[in-house]
Amino acid sequence: MECMFGPVLWSWPSTYGFTEDLSWIGAGSSLPGIIAAKCGAEVILSDSSELPHCLCICEQSCQMNNLPQVRVAGLTWGHISQDLLALPPQDIILASDVFFEPEDFEDILTTVYFLMQKSPKIQVWSTYQVRSADWSLEALLFKWDMKCVHIPLESFDADKEDIAESALPGRHTIEMLVISLAEDTLN
Repeated sequence: MECMFGPVLWSWPSTYGFTEDLSWIGAGSSLPGIIAAKCGAEVILSDSSELPHCLCICEQSCQMNNLPQVRVAGLTWGHISQDLLALPPQDIILASDVFFEPEDFEDILTTVYFLMQKSPKIQVWSTYQVRSADWSLEALLFKWDMKCVHIPLESFDADKEDIAESALPGRHTIEMLVISLAEDTLN
């Protein structure tokens, strides 16, 4: 795959993740984190500590793209682990399509909330495919003192049926949002 900053090589499973000082939750194939690292961000890729093969894919993606400085950490949503405790403060968390199983939503936001306690100005940049109109983060965001801003895809020309000459997103509804601590929490 060619990008504006050179070749990016990757292997397939899934993509979700962290970046500026950037973290990447559930990195899968780590493509967004790899791109961020190629652009100069300090990146930590993570995936479930319970899925060592996913962590190996992250490490392979780093090796294939000559990114030895990118750290890979095993983090499991909702679990406080040594790797989670050892993370330095972050600026941005990239989370691509992590909101696909409603039973995981609170574990994801619990992990994010923990990271927000270290870095109150951190933002979570997330894209996800809408799988059911009945699923919502609203109550959980309120519970964890977070807010969400929807970013219209047309604001950066990503509202087409085919992006970058691929079949993605096709006819799927894709949403982008930025999650942060609620303003009153920051004061």
